[in-house]
Amino acid sequence: MENQPRNVFGKDIIPCSFDPLTGFYRDGCCTTGEDDLGLHLVCIVATEDFLSFSKRAGNDLSTPRPEYRFSGVRPGDRWCLCALRWVEAYRAGMAPQVVLESTNQEVLKLIPFETLLEYKYSE
Repeated sequence: MENQPRNVFGKDIIPCSFDPLTGFYRDGCCTTGEDDLGLHLVCIVATEDFLSFSKRAGNDLSTPRPEYRFSGVRPGDRWCLCALRWVEAYRAGMAPQVVLESTNQEVLKLIPFETLLEYKYSE
C-alpha cells in the first residue's frame, strides 16, 4: 500500500466512503498496492443506471452479500471503483460522477485528468 496516498490534485486523499465500507483494503479510501490487481482508484457516486450497467457487465455491486459483510451499493453511495470498469462505463455512456478529492492519483496513468474533470461530482 502507498505510504501517503494522493488524490488527482496531488493532495492527501480524502476518504471515499465508510458506509458502505469501500476500498480494496476496506479502509474507506481508494488506496492501492501490489495486491490490488483491479486498481480500485476511482471514487464514484453510484447511480441506478451505472449499477445496472455494472451488473450486466459482470460486476454486481448492488446485491447484498452478507457472507462478505457487504450490504450492496445503492444509488447515491460512494464507492471505490476499478479504473478499467469506469473506463468501460465511460465508453458505454454510463460513467458515474467522480469525487476527485477521493480519487487516487494513480488513475491518471489510465484516465486523463480532463476526462475525470468532465465527470466531477459536486455536492
